[in-house]
Amino acid sequence: MDLNITVLGSGSEGNATVVSLGNFGVLIDNGFSKKELLRRLSVSGISPDTIKALIITHEHSDHIKGARIIADALDIETFANTFTANEMRKVSCLGKKHKSFLTGSPFIIENFKITPFRISHDAIESVGFVFETKGIKIGYAMDVGTLDTLTKQRLKGCDVIMLESNHDKKMLMESTRPFYLKKRILSRTGHLDNTEAIGAFSELVTENTRKIMLGHISSDCNLHSIVEGMAVSKLRSMNRSDITVKLMKQHQPSVPVLIS
Repeated sequence: MDLNITVLGSGSEGNATVVSLGNFGVLIDNGFSKKELLRRLSVSGISPDTIKALIITHEHSDHIKGARIIADALDIETFANTFTANEMRKVSCLGKKHKSFLTGSPFIIENFKITPFRISHDAIESVGFVFETKGIKIGYAMDVGTLDTLTKQRLKGCDVIMLESNHDKKMLMESTRPFYLKKRILSRTGHLDNTEAIGAFSELVTENTRKIMLGHISSDCNLHSIVEGMAVSKLRSMNRSDITVKLMKQHQPSVPVLIS
């Protein structure tokens, strides 16, 4: 069975990613309407019937806005930690079928072992995930204010590293965004800038690393060309040009990434 990653959308206007093994898919977050998510699945060649579970990173609206509707429509369980689930319930975004996980403790969904880990972001208990299946590890960390020791430990050695590279600091500071928002984004519980994200390759990349996927790229305070150029240059300096760099998009699904 093939292992695939399909990023349906990544950014402040909505987030959703599918990790699938054969005909069994796990949806990470859903910040899109039911209609839009189904459209993006169709464009990606993914049948909705293959989505068997929804797991949630945190309760911000661009990650959960369509969570309840799609979970109930597909009759699937939503997995979230207790604090996040409570916040989702307050805004009617938690599906009828749901299970709580304990941050830091692995849980099993079919052939996936999934380990949630705490990350630095201004949500009640924001998490990243490490997926393990068929001897392959996928590390996922979006909406990250800073790469603390735990986050680096969890991502290090993964075959696929999925990491935020949100903004270029100079572009952010020169933007018309209000000061309070700039301050939030730049804080340790905000969003990761290009320099910190890509600079961390030195600590995260091992001989196991095959692909790096960078996402949540700001539409007005960053450029895909900057992110890609910095990432490729960094890997070249590490003599790791064998690693494939993929950028996640906001307005259209990325091409499915085959892992095995």
